[in-house]
Amino acid sequence: MKKIDLSLMYVTDHRIVNDKLFLKILEETIKGGATVIQLREKKLDTLPFIDRALKVKKICHKYKIPFIINDRLDIVLAVNADGIHIGQKDIPYSIARKILGKNKIIGLSVSTLDQLDISNQLDIDYIGLSPIFPTKTKSKNLNSPLGINGLINFKKKSNKKVVSIGGIDENNIRDIIINGSDGAALISAISKSLNPLVTVQKIKNLINKYKQYYNDSKKNL
Repeated sequence: MKKIDLSLMYVTDHRIVNDKLFLKILEETIKGGATVIQLREKKLDTLPFIDRALKVKKICHKYKIPFIINDRLDIVLAVNADGIHIGQKDIPYSIARKILGKNKIIGLSVSTLDQLDISNQLDIDYIGLSPIFPTKTKSKNLNSPLGINGLINFKKKSNKKVVSIGGIDENNIRDIIINGSDGAALISAISKSLNPLVTVQKIKNLINKYKQYYNDSKKNL
C-alpha cells in the first residue's frame, strides 16, 4: 500500500453545478485540512467531467494532496488523476489495477462481510466503509447503516486502511475515530457548510485529537 493520509477525505458534491462555487468550496476545504479529494460526478457528460477534473487536479496538485476520481476509469486516464475509488458495481478491481498500474491509488467501497473478505485479498489502498450513518447524499439503494458496532467489527477483520463514509459530521466524528477508523469521508457536512474552511478546520482538529487518543489507548492495552 502507498503512503497516503486518509484522515479527511472530501467527496465532492455533484449537486453543485456552478463551477466557481464548486472550486471555491474545494479550495477552502483543502486549506482547512482535507488530505484527499475524491471527485464524484454522477450526471456530467464526459467532456464537462474532464473539464472539471482538470480544474480540480490543478488545485489539488497546487496544495500537494492526492486527487482521485469516483468510478470513471476513463476520466482517471484522461486527466492522469492519482487514483480511483470504485464501488461494488463499478469496473472490477483486477481490470482497474491492470490498466492503472501499481502506483495509482485504488479505494473500494465495502458494505458487507463478504465484500470485506474479498477486499482483504486485493492490492487496494483502502476500503470505503459505508454507510456508517443514514445519509441522503448517496443512492437510496445503499445497505442499511452499519453503525459504530459495524465499524468496530469490520475494522477488526480488515487488513486494509478503513475510511468511514455516510452521514459523518463534527457531531459524530469522535465516535468514528476512537473506534478505529483511519479516516472519514465527508460530503454534505462540507458542501452545505456556510463556511467550509472553518468547518473543515474544526473537523480536522477533532480527527487529530481523537486519533491521538486512539493510538494512546492501543499502547496501553
